[in-house]
Amino acid sequence: MRRFTLVAGATLAAVALGAGTAPAQAAPRPPAPAAQTTELRLPNFDPLPPSSTPVALRDAYRDLKVTYTFNGQQRTLQDYLTLTNTHGFVVLDGQDVVFEKYAYSTRDTLFQSWSMAKSFTSAAVGIALSDGKISSIEDPVTKYVPELRGSGYDGVSLKNLLAMSSGIQWNEGVDVPPVHVAASLGIALPDLAKQRKRGWEPGSRFEYTSMNSFVLGWAVAKATGTPFHKFVAERIWKPAGMADRAYLGSDSRGNSMAYCCTYATGRDFARFGLLYLNGGRANGQQVVPQSWVTESTRPSAPFNKGYGLHWWLGEDGDFMAQGLGGQTIYVSPKTGVVIAKTTLFTVLGADETGAAFRAVAEEVARTRAAARPAA
Repeated sequence: MRRFTLVAGATLAAVALGAGTAPAQAAPRPPAPAAQTTELRLPNFDPLPPSSTPVALRDAYRDLKVTYTFNGQQRTLQDYLTLTNTHGFVVLDGQDVVFEKYAYSTRDTLFQSWSMAKSFTSAAVGIALSDGKISSIEDPVTKYVPELRGSGYDGVSLKNLLAMSSGIQWNEGVDVPPVHVAASLGIALPDLAKQRKRGWEPGSRFEYTSMNSFVLGWAVAKATGTPFHKFVAERIWKPAGMADRAYLGSDSRGNSMAYCCTYATGRDFARFGLLYLNGGRANGQQVVPQSWVTESTRPSAPFNKGYGLHWWLGEDGDFMAQGLGGQTIYVSPKTGVVIAKTTLFTVLGADETGAAFRAVAEEVARTRAAARPAA
């Protein structure tokens, strides 16, 4: 029987216990129940069952000689992994795992996504849009969540939310911790969303706001008539071919957070990146619409070239899902490479991530022909 551990980030974990997060230290994860038993329920977590046909990842390790220069200093990949306190690092060349390394963890460890989960929420919006459950991302959010009428979200479009341009008063570093604590103590996230006030004109500037992502998850649930975690499980997790059971955090009332707190293995986070590398396809089926993959991974506004629709944008067409403390899913369409990085918390070296990841992707592309046998 496989054994798992849960690993959470170190900063907010201390104040977020019970709100879809786990303690900063690793804790045993209960094994998945046998088929004949009742579904396992953990407080403030909803399960995302694995696919019956997971996307196969082949072990095809290579000796990657990665170096990059940052601020005039040359570094190696090992320098970067050490500097950033990386606990899990998975590099895919298509479905080949060409590099994989773990520290204080294993391939079976479930890592906290933090805000990488926002990119899953973006995918859910795109699927609901394709299904016709959402008519347009230009629609006001109150069309789907009338409970927000009269709040700061009244008149805000779904696109404003996706582009982090909602106009509500928010300071990410100041406002997230008390929201997390309140959610864990029994105050429902919908009630907290209804309390937000308008601070500036929606669509006029960028302001990273986790509450926007919760509201998007709420809108998907209302539009589809399906609890958000079930929608993610049935429309993303299973069809995308995830190999292991994951967990999505919720508040103490059962409302999926949608802005954070998905626990999954490094390989399954990499599979999500692979899904986007392949234009939204997995196991021969279109999971996320190709048009949505394209739209969500390009600049969302002229005033912000570095952010799409819940995806961070890099150079040469690469894009990333990023979370607190250095969690990253990196996708490079130019080189055909996906990288998943997980950790407790990165203090040093975070600003080197783009340079390091591009160097890894370029080295994988450079060594591809020699690594694969001739047809």
